Amino acid sequence: MNEPKKAMNEGSPARHELNELGEFGLIDRIRQKARLKVPNILKGIGDDAAVWDVGDHYELISTDLLVEGVHFDLAYAPLQHIGYKAVASNVSDIAAMNGTPTHIVVGLGLSNRFSVEAVDALYSGIHAACENYQVDLVGGDTSSSAAGLIISVSVIGRVEEHRVAYRSGLCPNDILCVTGDLGAAFAGLQVLQREKEVFLANPNAQPDLEKYEYCVGRQLKPEARMDIVHELKDMNLVPTSMIDVSDGLASELMHLSTQSNVGVKIFEDKLPIDHQTYDIALEFKLDPVTFALNGGEDYELLFSIRQSDFEKVKNHPDIHFIGHALAQTDQRVLVTKAGIEIPLQAQGWTHFKK
Repeated sequence: MNEPKKAMNEGSPARHELNELGEFGLIDRIRQKARLKVPNILKGIGDDAAVWDVGDHYELISTDLLVEGVHFDLAYAPLQHIGYKAVASNVSDIAAMNGTPTHIVVGLGLSNRFSVEAVDALYSGIHAACENYQVDLVGGDTSSSAAGLIISVSVIGRVEEHRVAYRSGLCPNDILCVTGDLGAAFAGLQVLQREKEVFLANPNAQPDLEKYEYCVGRQLKPEARMDIVHELKDMNLVPTSMIDVSDGLASELMHLSTQSNVGVKIFEDKLPIDHQTYDIALEFKLDPVTFALNGGEDYELLFSIRQSDFEKVKNHPDIHFIGHALAQTDQRVLVTKAGIEIPLQAQGWTHFKK
């Protein structure tokens, strides 16, 4: 008598979907299995950049991937701006280590729908960013792509040993600071997506973006805050921890809290939100605070300072003091204007949607 056949998947390992793990969970899973073999590597996976000791200073390296349909939409994003943003987002990672970028390499995946002139337009944005941040383009790679435009930029930078800032240095009672304003890039994205829908419904419709210029600009052509890095150096101030705000303030606070093993408390009335961001949020019947906490792609700097350094920066017009670190590791809260403490939730970007 024949044995009954086993089901096709019987005895095989269970399948787990990427969207269940999430981006941060996937990175942590990869990190746990990575083993550093070179002794001068000081930081591998888990910060804004890897760090290695070359003797008289530390070298930094980071990489980011931009994929059409995930990170940008060619329906409203000019190729020049996409090229600029690809570099700026990488430079922001070096800024988050309190370092200075020096070189980039660029990898491109191109489908046959792109012309030579389109590639020239993309690289005009890349070259403009290189000029702005005083970075040299020194290499890269190109390939055909069946999935539209794919851009991979790797940036190399440097930082003095005593000035490097990690995510893991936050201490109880440190003051939490953020540069610029938050939520503007997400507000701009809402406007652009709405205008795209209007255009698809009526190709003769003209986009009305004039009153949204600031937020749309923050989405299409963000800037890395290298100006703050230089100013902190001039003040002789080294942050105790630092990270750039690419996935939303709440996500970045969670990273600092987890890696430093401390809690955090921030205050709603201290969050810097531009009036245009506020107006757009209300126009879309959304909470402006949600834009600030979970919007992402602002590329501002979130950092912490010792209380003894407060006098150095207290009058800086573009640095805002939003809260402080706590000894209680399980306390990660937002204090509302009404004085109610709400647990922070890190949403960030969902890259692995089904």
